[in-house]
Amino acid sequence: MDLLPFATAHAPTVAGWPASAGEVAMWCGRQEFPVPVRTITDWQLDTDVRAHVLVEDGRVVGYGELWFDAEEDEVELARIIVAPDTRGTGRGRELVRGLFARAVGAGYHDVFMRVHPDNERALRCYRGAGFAPVDPALAAPWNEAQPVAYVWLRGAGDGDAAHGPKVSG
Repeated sequence: MDLLPFATAHAPTVAGWPASAGEVAMWCGRQEFPVPVRTITDWQLDTDVRAHVLVEDGRVVGYGELWFDAEEDEVELARIIVAPDTRGTGRGRELVRGLFARAVGAGYHDVFMRVHPDNERALRCYRGAGFAPVDPALAAPWNEAQPVAYVWLRGAGDGDAAHGPKVSG
């Protein structure tokens, strides 16, 4: 598997993966279903966002973003999703590990992600990729401005999260 930079041509594929409005809300916090292709391409306009796709045998099977925050000296992994027919096969863990490796490779060691509290499948995936919940006292102020009380996770620099797919581009 390869972790490649996102290209606009990938947007229709990624936009078609969420199967319901509820899944869209848990994935990216949006209310629109189906997700317009334009929404995904517009996410790329933020200069602090670097999107990637996980490709297996020439097929895009995963999408995720790195949100760089130079002021806080940290990165957030965001909008992680895999193709519906690959869920439960380890592709999500591979994607998260690859994104984590990208963040660390860019010189960041504080790597976080937030997960909708009802997204148990994603929580299992991210824990399996080497992420662990942050202290509740740290998460509480981060959630003050959020629409839900997210579960905040932090990547372990020496754990399994450091191993992932071949990083290209």
